[in-house]
Amino acid sequence: MGKRLAKFIFRFLVGFVVVSVLWVLLYKYVPVPYTGLMAIRGAEGAPNYERKHQWVDFEHISEEIKLAIICAEDQQFMTHNGFDYEAIEKAYEQNKAGKRIRGGSTISQQTAKN
Repeated sequence: MGKRLAKFIFRFLVGFVVVSVLWVLLYKYVPVPYTGLMAIRGAEGAPNYERKHQWVDFEHISEEIKLAIICAEDQQFMTHNGFDYEAIEKAYEQNKAGKRIRGGSTISQQTAKN
């Protein structure tokens, strides 16, 4: 019984990795029609949420806009290795004190989550 379970778990994990890699490769060449975050926002019934999605090739986005998005999301993006420990610690302290909930995630963490 243990061998069969281990074999099933192994096959499941290998299948999961293969599907994940194929999914990423597909979206390298095909525009993303709908994201998980879009589904969540729609299901939450966010006020004034309307699904508008227009694909724009990366080359057609100005360098200033790219930089502005990175700065708005993660000011320390160029100086950390995926985890901004200072921001995480500040968020933890503020949240522990019961103040307004604050996040400390980085672009790398948000990408992994989404």
